[in-house]
Amino acid sequence: MAPNEFVPSKISGYRILPISLPPLPSYPVTATHYLYLRPHEPKLPTPTAGRSLFLVNVPFDSTELHIKNLLSIQIGLPQGRVEEVQFEGGSRRRSGNVEGAAAQATKDKKGKKRRRGREDGDIEEIEGTALPTTWDRELRTNGLTAVVVFVDRPSMEAAHKAVMRASRSRELPVWGEGLEDKIPALGSARYFNHHKLQYPNSNQILESVNTYMTEYAAREAAQARARARQRQVPDEEGFITVTRGGRTDPARQEAAQQLAEKQKEKQKGLEDFYRFQTRERKKAKAAELLKKFEEDKEKVRRMKERRGTFRPE
Repeated sequence: MAPNEFVPSKISGYRILPISLPPLPSYPVTATHYLYLRPHEPKLPTPTAGRSLFLVNVPFDSTELHIKNLLSIQIGLPQGRVEEVQFEGGSRRRSGNVEGAAAQATKDKKGKKRRRGREDGDIEEIEGTALPTTWDRELRTNGLTAVVVFVDRPSMEAAHKAVMRASRSRELPVWGEGLEDKIPALGSARYFNHHKLQYPNSNQILESVNTYMTEYAAREAAQARARARQRQVPDEEGFITVTRGGRTDPARQEAAQQLAEKQKEKQKGLEDFYRFQTRERKKAKAAELLKKFEEDKEKVRRMKERRGTFRPE
């Protein structure tokens, strides 16, 4: 099917790529879908922005396999050039850094109120801790965007040029061609699989729960170690942070006291930084001398009463 002659090849900096949507049993008509592409230029630069393409108006049934197939084989390029496809609103699993996450969580909680809801360091975001999904593939809303990350910048530029050539061709790439046996089917088969996935194997659930609890225990232990370090190290003013976890033993308390004294030694010489501090120090010194004089005077009076007459040598 040839593209519409009235459709431009480029608009507002986006390259237009017409793709052919194959007919479906419920709608046996071939349709044309327009995909918009340009080099990715985010407002906040990222390490992968220079080797990425920004896609607009991705089809509702888009998968990473669809995009990789379209931007490689279907436009005349070899496979393996696409590293990752990031869909708008898609979740990205990551492996957890327990010590770093615990330290960051302890740092964020200091001096702040507890916030409800999910945070960046949630355990649910770590791969292997979530419960089994009940859908075999994810569907999207029409018009969403995606970022396609290539292995290097030359691969991204080659794909962009190939899209330019494909947009001028009279033979449109067919969406999902050659992937019929590689992705789950839609229609009634999708809901039949959904019904089966609602009752997962008990071993899968047990594995997810064990992974979650192992990660939770490791994170709790890391947070306890971080709180213990806070109880032993004084802050800038020489105070020891009061945290949960019980009292420390006398040896640790003595070490913490020594650190506090060292901190006070570093601050010597800064007592008279302000003028009022000098006045207060002089007043305190005069009061101390007067108190000592009165004590000595009272001591002499008592000695006179005991010995009668006191004669200094």
